[in-house]
Amino acid sequence: MKKTIEEHAARFDDHAGAYDEQQPENEEYRACVSLVIDHAAPEPSDTVLDLGTGTGAIGLSLAADAARVVGRDISDGMMDQAREKAAAHDIENVAFGTGTFREPNYDGPVDIVVSNFALHHLSDDEKRAAIKTIAALGPQRFVLGDVMFFDTPDPDEPYYDPEVDDPSTVGVLADALTDAGFSLTAVERIHEQVGVLVAERTTRSEE
Repeated sequence: MKKTIEEHAARFDDHAGAYDEQQPENEEYRACVSLVIDHAAPEPSDTVLDLGTGTGAIGLSLAADAARVVGRDISDGMMDQAREKAAAHDIENVAFGTGTFREPNYDGPVDIVVSNFALHHLSDDEKRAAIKTIAALGPQRFVLGDVMFFDTPDPDEPYYDPEVDDPSTVGVLADALTDAGFSLTAVERIHEQVGVLVAERTTRSEE
């Protein structure tokens, strides 16, 4: 991680109020959100854990189809936006709280984990540790939308600022998921530097 958790949290706090207004301009981001939602596909009995939930775009979209959605983020400002949206739409089966990828601050049942545009702030080793933590929660499916490299990294292309971002190659992410006991079932390439990975397993973790 190139900046501390506190520095990242403060940066997102500063942008929380305008964050949702900025996203319609980003075609790749919107495509990523749509694909993460489509691949998550929760059943009515499922609990979904949304890591790096931000303003809750994905978690709130999944709430109608899931039994429960738990959102975790490091930014209080972003989660305040998520809570306001949940209240405005009378969505009651969601709960937002502070948590990170490596310390999600949640020990309840998890059927599906989703994350969008958040994991890329961690280094390769930190991502491996985060994916192991996620696997230990016992989900059957992990859907990751993020900045990731399908080709040679290019800071002049969108979604990659070397000062704050630390994306991995698709290969590194695939290996980390496999090592944690998942099978990669789908790879969606949205942009040379943006994609969605879907990882599943046929037996629930006993960890």
